[in-house]
Amino acid sequence: MDIRWSDEKNDLLKLKFGFGFERIIIALSDGKLLSDRHHVNEERYPHQRQLIIEIEAYAFVVPYVETEDGIFLKTFFPSRKATRDYLKGEAP
Repeated sequence: MDIRWSDEKNDLLKLKFGFGFERIIIALSDGKLLSDRHHVNEERYPHQRQLIIEIEAYAFVVPYVETEDGIFLKTFFPSRKATRDYLKGEAP
């Protein structure tokens, strides 16, 4: 599966969070995927899904779209709610 992203977006995320999509790929390969779900706002984002990934004991939401040959990562952001739901023992 091919995983792609925008280099411009990656640069912005590195400035904001100190790491980019490469860290997401490392977390995936390390087995840190907590969930793969439909976007919570399916009406506005009907073609998007979300990966929930653990990075340093915190849950990050990674919206993506499926492509013919893989997925395209849109962005990522830390989520208190996903951390609570996926890492603190509460069901999502």
